[in-house]
Amino acid sequence: MLPPNPPSERVPRLADRLAAARRGRFVGRLAELALFRSALVADELPFAVLHLHGPGGVGKTTLLREYARIAAECGRPGVYLDGRDVEPSPAGFLRALGPAVGLAGAGPPATGADWPRAGVLLIDTYEALAPLDPWLRETFLPGLPAGRGVVGAGRNPPAPAGPTPRDWADLPRVAPLANLRREKRRASRAARAVPKARTAALLAFTRGHPLALALVADAPGHGDELVSFDPRGAPEVVRVLLERLVRDMPSAAHRLALELCALAWTTTEDLLAAALGVADAHGLFAWLRGLSFIEQGAGGLFPHDLAREVLDSDLRWRNPAEYGRLRERVFAHLQARAARAGGADLQQIRLELLYLSRHDPFMQPYFDWGALDSADATPATPADAPAILAMVRAHEGDDAARIAAHWLGRQPGAFLAFRGSDGTMLGFMANLALREATPEDLAADPAVAAALDFARRHGPPRPGEEIVYLRFWMARETYQRVGPALNLTAINSVICWTTHPRLAWNFIAVADPDFMQPHFTSIHMWRSPEADFAVGGRRYGVFTHDWRVESAAAWQERAPHHFLAPAPAAGPGAAEAAPPPAPSRAEFAEAVRQALRDYRRPDRLAANPLLRPGGLGGAAGAATPAALQALLREAAASLTANPKDIKFHRAIWHTYFEPAPTQERAAELLGLPFNTYRYHLAGGIGQITDWLWQRESADPDR
Repeated sequence: MLPPNPPSERVPRLADRLAAARRGRFVGRLAELALFRSALVADELPFAVLHLHGPGGVGKTTLLREYARIAAECGRPGVYLDGRDVEPSPAGFLRALGPAVGLAGAGPPATGADWPRAGVLLIDTYEALAPLDPWLRETFLPGLPAGRGVVGAGRNPPAPAGPTPRDWADLPRVAPLANLRREKRRASRAARAVPKARTAALLAFTRGHPLALALVADAPGHGDELVSFDPRGAPEVVRVLLERLVRDMPSAAHRLALELCALAWTTTEDLLAAALGVADAHGLFAWLRGLSFIEQGAGGLFPHDLAREVLDSDLRWRNPAEYGRLRERVFAHLQARAARAGGADLQQIRLELLYLSRHDPFMQPYFDWGALDSADATPATPADAPAILAMVRAHEGDDAARIAAHWLGRQPGAFLAFRGSDGTMLGFMANLALREATPEDLAADPAVAAALDFARRHGPPRPGEEIVYLRFWMARETYQRVGPALNLTAINSVICWTTHPRLAWNFIAVADPDFMQPHFTSIHMWRSPEADFAVGGRRYGVFTHDWRVESAAAWQERAPHHFLAPAPAAGPGAAEAAPPPAPSRAEFAEAVRQALRDYRRPDRLAANPLLRPGGLGGAAGAATPAALQALLREAAASLTANPKDIKFHRAIWHTYFEPAPTQERAAELLGLPFNTYRYHLAGGIGQITDWLWQRESADPDR
């Protein structure tokens, strides 16, 4: 038998170790801790009740435990009650309070006589005591001895005061609990020893939500090698978070309303009614509005960031077909609104339509989804000209700034200014109209000269048709990188392209065409090197679209996930299901070049326009990336029929099918000077394009 401990030694308990571990993990909440400490040491309490509120898992219980520890350090015992364990009646509350203040078996406490000296009452899960709230305010709390603090923590803000609100006006202090700030999120990650490679992915999903941080950090199967966290791959994490966020769902309709709210940018009663097919959505809207993690703004209701992520991820993982149906209903409602809207309202609806495509792999990397409403686009004023020219000079140089000044003088109405909520100019775009370009314009801007020459060779505009050129677009600080300026550039470009009554061509100048090409190709903006240009020693890539070959209506039908504007109604006698128009020769050639570049990337081939319905992919069999790969190999094999063309075949083979690490290395493998290799490669691409074009044109079914 072990000898007894000396009377002076206290045996460490498991509870002590658990409490120490909790303290070691506690980070953040500095403002809330400072507020509580200051109240404990004040001569007179600055408030009678401190009410903490926030969504499930945000850390309310953890903070109450920390309050209890701090109170004990200050010699003020904490009296803790959990509302879930209390019958919501005066008698039930007093019965639960007796044991909490050390009166077990002695009946309910007499508030004044039995209350611990300088004790602090801590009430968790306060929403469970909602029926008791009037009695607590009007009877119990006023009867407590002066100097006794009360802290309540629940999901919801405190209800409005009763018949005598002035009596309570200065007594409660309300403290909403938000997610942890970024520096505290990292501290929380470090406390849990999360591998550094996981930090960015963990923070992106959890948004600083304490419970989510803990669950994702501890999720099984996500070890040190994790560099991206997909919530659909961790359904148990999502399940636990869902249980914390939403305990009880009144009906299937309520759950669908909540999932719709997570999918859409904002939710209104009319959106609920239209998307859910109900005549009156007032009750569903009111229920959503009362949830602790739902906020409201000028456009309607929206969830906290983490709640949106969890709900959206759960539905996409659990029932992708239902997710798609719900998304299409939201899209249809926004389409109908867009058809009637204009000005700032139309721009906002376009942003909401864009938001529906946030999971598309060809859209997701190119937009700042959290900043869709952080800036507005308005016509630039003469006072904006110095700021516009300063941006162009900083990012593109003096020569480009002189060209921008020329167009500010010639077409000031083509410029839109991007402004933040405080009115600060964040960036701009210029969408030029080229129908009436003068010889002076062509001499001033090589981009315009190259564009008009390209249009003359590939499809001259007819009388009354217009060419628009997105000639300049940038953010003040980040140029053409992903951010609010790119968001607004995309939205306002779409508005222009889909509302112009006689648009022939649009052109887009891009500083980094390789980065933008996967996105632009997916929405049928074709890379057109013949229209590239150089200014100040810097070369710019150009993307184009011929709106006579593919109309706005057809373009929107073919664009991924229908994120764009609503298609105009078909005219009288229009075919109900007209086949999509064939691409122009230039568009076809660019699609072939892109397919060769993406030959070893089936995920990218899937978006290639050659796989359009009835196109080359369909001609080869099923319209799949594998079918397109087979067709490209067949086209390349045709080069071996003529001995003079074998050199072209070898260049194609070592560049695309079994590629060398670089084109320079490919030239070495072939024993060719680099310029000769490039000549052979261009010849091979040209002959493959001709072979495929003849096949496309000769097919009697198209």
